[in-house]
This record gives sequence, structure tokens and C-alpha cells, in this order.
Amino acid sequence: MKKIKINIPNYEYNVYLGNNIFNEILKLLKKENHTGNYLIVVDKKVSRLYSNLIDTTFAAAKNKVIKVILESTEKNKSYSAIQKIHSALIKNNYGRDSVIIAIGGGIIGDVAGFAASTYMRGVKYIQVPTTLLASVDSSVGGKTGINFDNTKNIIGSFYQPKLVLIDTNFFKTLPKEEQLCGLGEIIKYAFLINENFFTLVKNNLDKILANEPKVIEKVIIESVKFKGSVVTSDEKEQGVRKILNLGHTFAHAFEVQQDHKLKHGQAVIVGITCALYLSNKINLVNEKDFSVYLNLLTQFSNKIKLAKVDKKVINHIMQRDKKNRDNQIKLVLLSKVGTILTDINVDNSLINQSISEAIVHF
Repeated sequence: MKKIKINIPNYEYNVYLGNNIFNEILKLLKKENHTGNYLIVVDKKVSRLYSNLIDTTFAAAKNKVIKVILESTEKNKSYSAIQKIHSALIKNNYGRDSVIIAIGGGIIGDVAGFAASTYMRGVKYIQVPTTLLASVDSSVGGKTGINFDNTKNIIGSFYQPKLVLIDTNFFKTLPKEEQLCGLGEIIKYAFLINENFFTLVKNNLDKILANEPKVIEKVIIESVKFKGSVVTSDEKEQGVRKILNLGHTFAHAFEVQQDHKLKHGQAVIVGITCALYLSNKINLVNEKDFSVYLNLLTQFSNKIKLAKVDKKVINHIMQRDKKNRDNQIKLVLLSKVGTILTDINVDNSLINQSISEAIVHF
């Protein structure tokens, strides 16, 4: 079992990574003094596949344990899901010593984390990501939230987990589409971190998609360490943390415009492709690098299919992005691997041209 420390001032916590380590969770919680009454928020599909493992593991808990099962869809990432969790906590007399444990992908982690941040003005919560995407991204960093009024993640809070446990054994039941979603975020880190990590990812795409244990562990460790260092420097996204949104302003808009039939990790690949075209148009990326970067992204052309794209709708949704200021879209763009620029203003006509050229590949 590997341990990665996230050193956010006043909110330090550990990320544990391994294979078949879920049954160690009670020992880890006791060791770190995160005991109390447990409320487990679990994805419906994960519950169906792993209910015996979850129930057997928590049977040894000395305090109260109840489960709330949620269907993990973007449309259910809502106030009604929060209400269901809060109602279960109140009905079962859970107090401030409660510990909410999220077992599932990013939607479950976001909803459970937001519920934890608002119940009794804040109770502990634990992240147990069961997807590759959540493991490298949403489980670390403390962003929680829900969708509202057809806008993604617009209601939420910064609220750090007390512990993250990544058991790669859960990945063995992931559909290929979900593994691709995880790869989408890993590709984002390939652009963010450095040339060595970019090369590692570029040369091991098939192994990542095939869930090859050594490669998966390495990319998770590097991604979590990098994200942890960024969040430690800028927990509330006032500066450097914005680089983690490379491609995401486009991606979130595509998700909504495509009625959430395009999954987040797929949308990230499309979004980074749009950001790459735009970066090239305003002379941030030279032609040689543009060709190399585009070649990586377009390897997934046959795995990501867009329905009809309405650029006006995409642009309108982008206008509602949380990073915007002064009624202007603030974009995160790329100069080269490891060199990311934030808060870039670009004319809408260039944004629309970049979308038009990027979507040809999908």
C-alpha cells in the first residue's frame, strides 16, 4: 500500500493506494482517528457489484453504519440527492461526530462531499473513488458540488476529505468507456506536468485502457502528487489551481449541450482539443508541437462520438463558467507541455472557429 500526503495547510490528509485494500479501511480510519457513526453514500452500480465486500468490511464497525444508495448520473447530481443524504442523517440521529464515506465515481464524491460540508455546518467525509477518473481527479482537492439550472457544478463548496482510499481492484469491473474517461483526465495531466510524464502517457495508452496494474499505479501516483501540490499552493482556485481546468470550460459546455450523453472524461478530450486549436490560432503553440499534441488527442476519434453541436449554445454555456470575470470567458490555454496560461480573453469568433475545427475529429 502506497501513501501520498496532501499537505494543504490546516487540512492535511493521506491518500492510500493499492490493490485489494478496501478491507483495510476501518483500520486506517481508526489509526487516523476518524471514527464515529458512518453513513456510506454508494453508487447504485457499485453497490450491486460490491455490496458483499462493503457490508462485510463494515460489519466490524463498532458504531452505527447505514447506506444511502444513489444512481450516479449528472441529472441526479442535484439538491434531491443532497436531501436524501441529509434526511438519512437526521432520521438516524447522526451528530457532528458523523463520518460520511463516498464510495463511487466523481458524482458520488461531489454530492457526498457537499452534503458533508453542509450538514451541521460540516462533518468529516472520506473519499473511496471506484473509477480511474475520480482517482486521479475529483477525489483529491476538495471541490464538492451539484449541478443547477442546467449549469454544471455551479453550487458547491471547497471542503477537503479526511482520507482518500484508492483501491484499483474496483477498476476491473469498469466498462471500457469509463476507463477512457479516466484516461481523458490523465491526458490533461500529461499536458500539465512535464515532458517525461507526457511521454509516459503517450507510450502507454493501450496499457492504461487495459488497466495494466504497474502503469495504472504510476500514472495515479504522479497525477495525485501533482494535483496535491497545486491544491496545496492554491486551495480556493485564486491562481495556479486554474491550470487544472485545461479544456474544462469547453468540456463542461459540451457535456450540457450534449445532454450529458457525453461523459466527463470524453468531454475533457474534446475540450482540450478545442483549447489546443485555439492556442495554435493565437500563436501560443507552434506548428510542430501542435501536430504532436493533436496526434495524441485524435487517437480517440473513433471512441468519442458527438451528436449535433450547436456552437451558439456551447458559447452561451461557456459564458456561465465559474472562472469568468467581467462578463468575459476566461480560458486556460496551452503554450507547451508544462507551460499553461490562465485567464486568457479571446474573441468569440476564434472560440467558435476552434470548436468547428476540433469537432471534426469526433
